[in-house]
Amino acid sequence: MRLVITADTHVPKRARDLPEPLWAAIETADVVLHAGDWVDESLLDAMQARSRRLIGVHGNNDGPALRARLPEIARVELDGLRVAVVHETGPRTRREERCAARFPDTDLLVFGHSHIPWDTTAESGLRLLNPGSPTDRRAQPHATYLSARVAAGRLDRVQLHRLPPR
Repeated sequence: MRLVITADTHVPKRARDLPEPLWAAIETADVVLHAGDWVDESLLDAMQARSRRLIGVHGNNDGPALRARLPEIARVELDGLRVAVVHETGPRTRREERCAARFPDTDLLVFGHSHIPWDTTAESGLRLLNPGSPTDRRAQPHATYLSARVAAGRLDRVQLHRLPPR
């Protein structure tokens, strides 16, 4: 199962649309995970139309319309892998410990908010992934998203994709 993981898209505030390489990845993925800060419902509608399966949450920049359509936390099992998606996880200090306590029955936690790519594993075995942002790199050298594969309850081939400058 092929995953595309994104967050902090901020369309149309930070970009008019998603970068074409990300759209291409979305269209070929089996599952797309979006960890919030969509900003506008039109992006949610477009991603639902162009993806096979979309799992998303709302972020702190998402208004009432998006909050009505998206949960704060999404939980799903993908081929035996227990996944949670949330926008914010708090400060980076002790993040793994804090998230392992908050999500004890989870194998993979996808989060956003910081616009900083993140890939770590807590002592409990919980894998934490943040894809960065495909549209608002802030202090990062590149705009980014992630892809990965899931098979038989295992996550592998996690890859950070750097997008060309806009």
